[in-house]
Amino acid sequence: MTTPDPEKDLTPHDPQSEILSMESQINKTELRITDEIITSWGSIVNTMAEIINVPSALIMRIDPPYIEVFRSSQSSNNPYKVGDRERLAGLYCERVINTRNKLLIPNALKDKEWDKNPDIKLEMISYLGFPLLWPDGEVFGTICVLDSKENRFEERYERLILRFKELIEAHLALLYKNLAEKKNLEGILDNLTEGIIAHDKYRRIQFFNQAAEKITGYRREDVLGKDCHEAFKGPFCGNRCSFQEGNPHSLDNAYYPLNILTKEGEPRRIEMTVSGSKDDAGRFGGVIASFRDVTDLIGLKIQLGDLEGFGGIIGRDPKMLQVYDQIRDLGTSDYPVHITGETGTGKELVASAIHNESRRGGGPFVPVNCAALPEGTLESELFGHVRGAFTGAVRDKKGRFALADGGTMFLDEVADLPMYVQAKLLRVLQEGAFERVGAERTTSVNVRIISATNRDLKREVERGSFREDLYYRINVVPIYMPPLRKRKNDIPLLVEHFLEKAREEGQESHGLFKESLAIMMEYPWPGNVRELQSAIRFALVKSKGRVVQPDDLPLELVKWIDGRPSRGPSKKLDAESVRAALAKSGGNKAKAARMLRVGRATLYRFLADFPDVS
Repeated sequence: MTTPDPEKDLTPHDPQSEILSMESQINKTELRITDEIITSWGSIVNTMAEIINVPSALIMRIDPPYIEVFRSSQSSNNPYKVGDRERLAGLYCERVINTRNKLLIPNALKDKEWDKNPDIKLEMISYLGFPLLWPDGEVFGTICVLDSKENRFEERYERLILRFKELIEAHLALLYKNLAEKKNLEGILDNLTEGIIAHDKYRRIQFFNQAAEKITGYRREDVLGKDCHEAFKGPFCGNRCSFQEGNPHSLDNAYYPLNILTKEGEPRRIEMTVSGSKDDAGRFGGVIASFRDVTDLIGLKIQLGDLEGFGGIIGRDPKMLQVYDQIRDLGTSDYPVHITGETGTGKELVASAIHNESRRGGGPFVPVNCAALPEGTLESELFGHVRGAFTGAVRDKKGRFALADGGTMFLDEVADLPMYVQAKLLRVLQEGAFERVGAERTTSVNVRIISATNRDLKREVERGSFREDLYYRINVVPIYMPPLRKRKNDIPLLVEHFLEKAREEGQESHGLFKESLAIMMEYPWPGNVRELQSAIRFALVKSKGRVVQPDDLPLELVKWIDGRPSRGPSKKLDAESVRAALAKSGGNKAKAARMLRVGRATLYRFLADFPDVS
């Protein structure tokens, strides 16, 4: 009988030591980094660059005596491209690799040791990097962020990079060992901070790691072997689930944000990547999904005002951050929402964001402008009709509610609905059912209602033009969109957003002069964001690819600037007074216009007509 070794029995289980003992000689040059890992690493560097707010986030791989950029963040001002190679000597990364320790350089320009560092030539003067190690301790490369300004990198950013370092090193460990060794694989995956779910083509869950347990609140013994939809009391991916209509024949890589409820009912926001897997015969065999909890990260960014937009909406004014918070809160509920605000504030964008953040995201989003549809066809458009229901009804027609089944119906300008249509809408909200025009049979639908109006709906109720019972049904969660004039600090963000969209559409643009932006900051924008977008398009056409000057702005803006009451008696400009004002203001045209007591646009036009004066 063999006597147990007490020391051996007390030694904790270490999956990575098992890997090393089983595969002590691995030629790492033969290990191919999979497309799934490359995609994951690309997401990592983009996330680091966004959260830490730096131009460059990199994953580097050494190939002595060189080092190569393996993944690089997709920042517009990032000088490093995937595949770039540089001699290791003299680089920040050389120190990290040699010491196998963290390196923080707040400002290389203040340290003579880095005088010859090629990164300085690219204006990257601050650096924070960590080594990336294979399971056997050999260096794979580095994970780092660089900035073009002095940056001491807060401790929370170091912790963030360390988490991603752990994930990358776990990926390297997966490559290092044959993935078919299930016991070792499970040990590694259980140490990841990312949740991992794998199920076969029949939706039976085959793997569920510890991080997945922690994020979802479900224990693996409760879900393993069960149908994914049954285990989570519905599709884990909501309407984005690729298995709702049966088994797909293949599945490409998909990435999307998702709001879930934990087993205890707590809302969590996750980012998920789903990839298809193949069986031994190379046929589609199921999916592997990896996800991470970003609830606290997004909440922190909203709290700190770091977000420049959310769900396709642009803005970081405190009023907009409150809207983002409301949209997040609605992600795990199905309550009706009513959005109020002036025309052009972006109510449909908010409705679309609520839909995409909800479990219905991926399902149909059907917008209807109630004011744009003729009253005679409105009922048919919304609820559909059967053949012969009225003159011209030559065939059956589905209405918008039927098209929105499983998704969201957005009723814009809902105050314009006639009373008889309001009654049918109330029934849909109460019973989830309606009859098509001319039909005898009831149609059931599962639709979330989001409505909007630029009018005071409560006042419409008092006037008797809107049903009070319907008002309380649709106004369960009210959201107010502020007008642009009350969040003017968002104007530069919106201008840059519209300029970038114009560039993507092939419109040449070199931006705006500061004077043009100053006029836009002062203008009250009665048409709100929609008017701003139109103004940018007009200015780009008129400027013909040049930098937009004040005279390139729409006539409404120029007239408004010129028409404001002046602080004293107006007077016609002359060359002598303009020269004197420009000299006194040091060439600042805005100050000169104030001295001359005229609108800036007036001064700009005068200077354009008399260029010798300036």
